[in-house]
Amino acid sequence: MAESTTISNTENLMKYMKLDQKGAVLAEYIWIDGSNGVRTKTKTLSKPVKDYKELPEWNFDGSSTGQAPGDNSDVYIRPVAIFPDPFRGGDNILVMTETWDSDGTPNKYNYRHEAVRLMEANAKHEPWFGLEQEYTILGPDGWPYGWPKGGYPAPQGPYYCGVGTGKVFCRDIVEAHYKACLYAGIQISGINAEVMPSQWEFQVGPCEGIQLGDHLWVARYLLYRVAEEFGAKITIEPKPIKGDWNGTGLHTNVSTTDMRKEGGMKAIEDACKKLGERHKEHIDVYGEGNADRMTGEHETASMDKYSYAVADRGASIRIPRQCAQEGKGYFEDRRPASNACPYRITGIMMETMFGGMDGLDFSKAEK
Repeated sequence: MAESTTISNTENLMKYMKLDQKGAVLAEYIWIDGSNGVRTKTKTLSKPVKDYKELPEWNFDGSSTGQAPGDNSDVYIRPVAIFPDPFRGGDNILVMTETWDSDGTPNKYNYRHEAVRLMEANAKHEPWFGLEQEYTILGPDGWPYGWPKGGYPAPQGPYYCGVGTGKVFCRDIVEAHYKACLYAGIQISGINAEVMPSQWEFQVGPCEGIQLGDHLWVARYLLYRVAEEFGAKITIEPKPIKGDWNGTGLHTNVSTTDMRKEGGMKAIEDACKKLGERHKEHIDVYGEGNADRMTGEHETASMDKYSYAVADRGASIRIPRQCAQEGKGYFEDRRPASNACPYRITGIMMETMFGGMDGLDFSKAEK
């Protein structure tokens, strides 16, 4: 694997990982910071828990994560979901949390809270989401793993879903992440090598409502942690390598009760029309640096134009051919960048399809 910049000795570590915890449970609290990254800290619990509601609220220094000023730095983290911990095993858990300010209001980077409100208000539509998370594996030097130092591999073509040395890189990281997700109960539905070498994808879903955002964020955390152990870096930058190379996206698949019924194609087309009316608003929350990716080339639509079509990977919205033939199913929004927040994607999707709520506007890029 990559030459690591950290000191790690798995054999020595395992001696300690097997030690008896004397009934204690380690809970890894996970939150999203002010730069769309993942932060964690560990709390010792006196006994196993079965529900996130049993867990205490905690806090952290928000001035060190871009979420609060130094003179009022306490930010609170409230548990919202728990998952088995694949690194520590046993009764140890991962805890997804929301961030809250000391005055009892959601932190400005807490997009989950607003998404929950929209999901609950429109629960009758039973929204299903499935997100395709693309990412690139880098060496410690920041260059794609397996690429010639300072150079480039052969042009794209043999790498997508490739098999064999020289066609795929870092499969061990991808497989380890897959198994970690399954152990943690993440609704991961598949993986594949992508068009650019050292670029991969995993899919999460279908999940109903807010569950998708929780599962995708924890899956991202697991990916970063697994790569850490292999001495590699993960980037979800939308265009990590300039030039004639594919960017990375977070294609978003959406289905509602009406879309899944016989004759559901009408509901799909109605949603596509609504999405077109708010194209700019969606682009504003679909990730940073997306203009470098959405050029109209490399299987993307132009950022400046909106379109939807059957089986067209160059359209903003793709309706799978099978769905068109069956007259029902789902659609795929191909616009979101790989670094977009799933809470913001699913939140604005619900807002556009079913209408907003008082005091809530997902179309704003920043609060």
